Amino acid sequence: MIDDFMPEEKINPFKLIDDPASASASKDTPTVIGTEPITGPMIGDDVGSLLDAPNPQDTQTEEFEWYFVNCYSGYENKVKINLAQRIETMGVAHLIKRIVVPTEQEAEIRDGKRRTIERRLFPGYILVQMKLNDESKIVVQSTPGVSRFIGMGDTPEPLPALQVAQILKRMENEAPKLKVSFKVGQKIRIIDGPFADFPGSVEKIDTERAKITVLVSFFGRDTPVELDFLQVERS
Repeated sequence: MIDDFMPEEKINPFKLIDDPASASASKDTPTVIGTEPITGPMIGDDVGSLLDAPNPQDTQTEEFEWYFVNCYSGYENKVKINLAQRIETMGVAHLIKRIVVPTEQEAEIRDGKRRTIERRLFPGYILVQMKLNDESKIVVQSTPGVSRFIGMGDTPEPLPALQVAQILKRMENEAPKLKVSFKVGQKIRIIDGPFADFPGSVEKIDTERAKITVLVSFFGRDTPVELDFLQVERS
C-alpha cells in the first residue's frame, strides 16, 4: 500500500504565515497559515467524527495541540482516512482528536466556462490535533503515506494558535476565490456580446467584480471595453 505513494518536493508550512491579514490573499503559494478550529467533537466510536470539517470556534487547549504532518502530495485525503481508521482500531481516540486536510474553494474560467474546484492550501501536509506522547506519535508516524511530523529534529513542533485560526478562517470562506489566467497586455478574443470576434489586449483586471477591461481597435484607435471574464478567451 505504501508503494503507491510517490513523494514530491516538500515545503515548510511554518514559513507560510507572517501577517494575519494575509490569510485572505489568494496566491498559488500560500502566504498565510490559518485554518483549523480546536473545539470540534471528540473522537468516539464513529470514524466520521475524525473527518468532520473544522469548527472555527475551536481554540488551542493545553492537552490537545495542532501539528503539521508531512505526507505524500496528492494522497492527503487517503492518509487522512487511513489515520482515522487506525485511531479507532488501536483505541487511541482519547489521544488524537481531529484530522484536517486544509483546502479552499477556488473558481476558475476555462474554455469560456466558470467552474469551482477544491484546492489544497498546503500540498503534502495534513493537520492533526492531538495530545502528543510516544503512543500517539507512533500511531501517526506508522500510518502508510506519512513521512514525518514538522518540527526541530525528531521533536514535533505544535502550531501557534494564531496560525491555526488563520488556516481555519481561510477554509471557512464561503465565496470561492477567483483564479485568473489573464495577464495585462495579453492578446485575447471577445467571444460574446456586441463585440464578439473582435481581437483586443488586456488593459486591466478586476477580480473582485470578475471584470476585464480590453482595448479594442475601432477606426485605428484603441478603445477600452469592460467585459465579463466569460466574454473573452486567450487568442
